[in-house]
Amino acid sequence: MHGTALLYSSHERSSFIHGHYLAERALNGWADHRILFLPMSTPDVGRQHQSWDDFRWFFERYACRGLQVVPFFWSDNLQKSDVDELWRLMWNSEVVLLGGGYSTTGIERYKHLGERFDGEWGKFGRILHERMKRGLLNAGFSAGADQLAQHLFRKSWNLPGNNDGFGCARNVMVRLHYEPHLFGELMDAARQNPHCLVFGLPNDSGLYLDQGVLPSGNHWQVIETIIDESWDVPHDQFHIKTRQGVRVEHAYCDGRQWVFHGGHQIVRVQSPDCRFHEVFIRNGEGPLVHYWSQRPSDFWSVESVLAAY
Repeated sequence: MHGTALLYSSHERSSFIHGHYLAERALNGWADHRILFLPMSTPDVGRQHQSWDDFRWFFERYACRGLQVVPFFWSDNLQKSDVDELWRLMWNSEVVLLGGGYSTTGIERYKHLGERFDGEWGKFGRILHERMKRGLLNAGFSAGADQLAQHLFRKSWNLPGNNDGFGCARNVMVRLHYEPHLFGELMDAARQNPHCLVFGLPNDSGLYLDQGVLPSGNHWQVIETIIDESWDVPHDQFHIKTRQGVRVEHAYCDGRQWVFHGGHQIVRVQSPDCRFHEVFIRNGEGPLVHYWSQRPSDFWSVESVLAAY
């Protein structure tokens, strides 16, 4: 699967997610071997640089193979020439990685960059979607994952402000740094947003996906769940929930629950108005499971589902 969006939650730089899905993806890029790292969700320049340091040591392991990782920092003193360089880097980089911090801080900065410098509110999001159409990867860690979803998870808490994400994971919402006692939050979010699939992502796990539009006009989406147990530093084990057996948890809009293991896939078809919403799950050998009935379906592959709708 060649995904175009990666939403993930982690405590440290676990090698499966950061190595396989980010570094290796960039190294195999057709245009360049670059990861553009954007720590703009952290409030001040000092903490943005600290966020960059938290990632830099890991990616430097791949420098000998040609990996380039370029950070771009937010500042009140940005000039148009700076932002023009940001647009160029976003257009060309194999991977764009939105860092952690505060979801609302970053979303406001990202969304208003275009308006401030080019008279186009939301230019940042437009470029993200154009990247996906070109087969490039948009990745988000923590707050960045929240921002790539359809809505920030805080929307389910009825908090005021700009709670719409970029929709790089169309009609998906994620609860980052998830633990099982938070399942009630997933249920509330799912009930309030029945057009969305709502997931709890524990440290270290993620969603890797691709999406588009079928000839019928329906929107398609294939989501693969990631479980990463590679971070084995003993004093960090409390924080790595996947090593404690926690998996990617999902709440239905009617309150039911589904638990996804690594490598499971979800294939989904929705009409533009979301009135039609069909979903199937591949969780092993055999026919795909019909999401709503939770019974085996007549489909045996992702491709057969997409061809049918």
